[in-house]
Amino acid sequence: MDIEVLRRFRFDETRQSYSSKDSILYALGIGFGSDPLSQDELRFTYENDLRAVPSMVNILAHPGMWVKRPELRLGWQKLLHAEQRFDILHPLPPEGEVSAKYRVTGVVDGGAAKGAWLYLRKTLTDAEGRPAARVSSTYMLRGDGGCGMFGAPEPPLAPLPARAPDHVLSHATLPQQALLYRLSGDLNPLHASPELARQAGFDRPILHGLCTMGIACRALISVLCPGAPERLRHMSLRFSSPVYPGETIQTEIFDLGGGEIRFRSRVAERAVIVLDRGRVELAPAMASAPNEMEASR
Repeated sequence: MDIEVLRRFRFDETRQSYSSKDSILYALGIGFGSDPLSQDELRFTYENDLRAVPSMVNILAHPGMWVKRPELRLGWQKLLHAEQRFDILHPLPPEGEVSAKYRVTGVVDGGAAKGAWLYLRKTLTDAEGRPAARVSSTYMLRGDGGCGMFGAPEPPLAPLPARAPDHVLSHATLPQQALLYRLSGDLNPLHASPELARQAGFDRPILHGLCTMGIACRALISVLCPGAPERLRHMSLRFSSPVYPGETIQTEIFDLGGGEIRFRSRVAERAVIVLDRGRVELAPAMASAPNEMEASR
């Protein structure tokens, strides 16, 4: 890569109007609807009283395949998503308009043998001009080590406790899961083309890391804040291994007390951890309103 061009690179502001259909498509892309009789599933896949999945902030106002810009000379074929974080500053409605400002905040060079780490930050603003979310992505550039560095890395994610989880949830993915998920905006051919997947060192197309994160978000909501997805305000994790469409993802949740919640996910068929060092923050639960009998006392 050309580190000086990358340092000076500026993104155009990205805007997106999204509809209830877009929110439903995203939810279907991360597996909601597998039980069409479940009210918890319909909450995200049926337009009546529709809710947005919090992790949808990851894909709103997507910048496109900017890593293929020829002046950057990035080896995008060998790019892997390493870490992801988001903070929701204002609850995400199921339809609306957002704008996004992106910037590369730093590159850490691990040398020619190890590659480099690129840090990208997105700030989402809603139609009223309110900050809606902050999203940070870390990418491993396996073919671009030894090219220089600038900026600073994101804070490290802490390891999980060495004990059994408090909750374990399993979600099966479809063989066509990546083809469905990519319709929400990430059209990287690594997730669709068998030929390009082989060139990148994989037997077949892999699932988007952000799709795996969305599936973990689905599990977290069902355990931690069922019926109130807007309470999930922060989610961060490390992508430790790829998932192949059709595999089963098991999400393990650790409640450490004092509001400290950690998680990881593994592929059941291969017993491989695919999401690690996960962390979640929840907004306090709203106190329920008194019923008529209580109010009359």
